[in-house]
Amino acid sequence: MRTVTDPDHSILMGEAISCYEICENDFAYNLICVAQQKHLSLILISLPEESGDFVWNHLQDMEIPDEDARCHKIAFSPDTSLNCTPNKVTICASIGKCGMTLFHTNLNQFSSVQSLRGHSNYVNDIAWVCEGELLASVSDDFTCKFWNITTTFENVITFCLSSAGVSIKNHPEDPNKVLVAEKRGIIHLYNVRSKQTVVSVESPKFPLMSADWANSNRLFVTALAGGDIVTWDLSRPFVPADIKQVHEDGGRIVRFAPGSTEIAMASIGRPDLTLKVFVAKSTVPLVESPLKTYGGLAWHHRLPYISAASDKKLYFWKVQIK
Repeated sequence: MRTVTDPDHSILMGEAISCYEICENDFAYNLICVAQQKHLSLILISLPEESGDFVWNHLQDMEIPDEDARCHKIAFSPDTSLNCTPNKVTICASIGKCGMTLFHTNLNQFSSVQSLRGHSNYVNDIAWVCEGELLASVSDDFTCKFWNITTTFENVITFCLSSAGVSIKNHPEDPNKVLVAEKRGIIHLYNVRSKQTVVSVESPKFPLMSADWANSNRLFVTALAGGDIVTWDLSRPFVPADIKQVHEDGGRIVRFAPGSTEIAMASIGRPDLTLKVFVAKSTVPLVESPLKTYGGLAWHHRLPYISAASDKKLYFWKVQIK
């Protein structure tokens, strides 16, 4: 009989959560953007290690321009900061079938919205690359696109893929490269400046639903494909370093723990829509918890907490990793 891990903390929102993201930036690492049916909510948390208690505050709501369109993905700009006057928050959200929207706010009086158009199908993932100079996106239209968001807000580079793009990731130590994962199981490392493929790896199973690039070691890449978590060491890319069967009926998302010295990862999949957290070489989960619905998965970038959204709640689990 499996052991269920109860969450340590939770936040109840007013509506069901479609997706969310926790900011990775040093000056806004407790800022969270939560997408609901008609708006994006910015909330600020404080964890017990920081203040003695778990506390959260609602900061602002930003209306979704098309209230009938669902938000699929959120990404914070790397220049988002709560340590300047006025505050600066920039978010890109994938909304509806093929749209992306930039939201700018100072959390007070000023807010603006800018649309990006160019994809012809659903945008599955977004990342800020080249130290925030470009925005990158992957879509069901078999493309990876890069956007100039400093001046023209136009698509400036397009890489054609052989299947739907499901994940795109940057790395703080290698700002000119991006990791692009395709649904058919191929993961490419691209150099954006030279517009060349650096290396590609292929999963033994597909469909590939999610991929991630380890912040703690840029040689490690992982993917969730056919219910297995497949991990590669890019110094030896021809054969996966580890294959772990985690979700028998398929997975939705996988994420590396950002700051731990040991490689740890969290995933959500089926049966029963379950969150699991493992260290790399173990098959025994550190955290295992069923969820009612899927609304996203994210690590806190300073403290060892994994979070997941289910229905109207955002849950947090403290994870015992080194």
